[in-house]
Amino acid sequence: LVDFNVITNADVISLPTLVAPKFSMEALLIIVPVSIATMCEHIGDITTNGTVVGKDFIQEPGLHRTMLGDGIATLVAGLLGSVPNTSYSENTSLLAITKNYDPKLLRRTALIAIVLSLFGYFGGLIQSIPSCVIGGISLQLYCMIAFIGVKNIKDNAQKTWKNMLIAVVILVIGLGGFSVTFGAVTLSGLSLGGIVGIILNLILNGKQKKCNCGHCNCKK
Repeated sequence: LVDFNVITNADVISLPTLVAPKFSMEALLIIVPVSIATMCEHIGDITTNGTVVGKDFIQEPGLHRTMLGDGIATLVAGLLGSVPNTSYSENTSLLAITKNYDPKLLRRTALIAIVLSLFGYFGGLIQSIPSCVIGGISLQLYCMIAFIGVKNIKDNAQKTWKNMLIAVVILVIGLGGFSVTFGAVTLSGLSLGGIVGIILNLILNGKQKKCNCGHCNCKK
């Protein structure tokens, strides 16, 4: 099942190809929906990571700060010819499994990953992992992510039939293989689910009044 040709044919040093920025409406129509999807993923990751760690990251360091960092990273990536950044929900599952929440370790791991990505042999080694192994790992990771997300909704004050409906619609669209095509642009998976979720939330929750319970800033 393991193809070692990917490793032997890889370059020793593999540097990324950088291109100068150029305005392209076609690229814009593709990247903007992806950016919206990654913003939704970012908010979900910050929320679920806080649930796992036991801290409210929405308040500290603050969603506005984490979103700003993600947005600047996406801006730089776009100027270098890359795609929007994502906060990777897989990390939520890893936090839950390893119980290691030290930010210093995460920063060191990120630096190691950047250095290793420059070596073609290492990239070939990753590509040589059989798809069935990757599938098993992905199944475990995403099941853990889904469990944490559902638990977060269950324990949250925002647990209403409207929000449950929105969550289910996003989940079904993301996993069901739905797609919508506008000319040369096709939206599917997380991008389509995120956009539909935003629209559905505006329709169902757009005119809610603030909670007057005196203990929180939630809405009822």
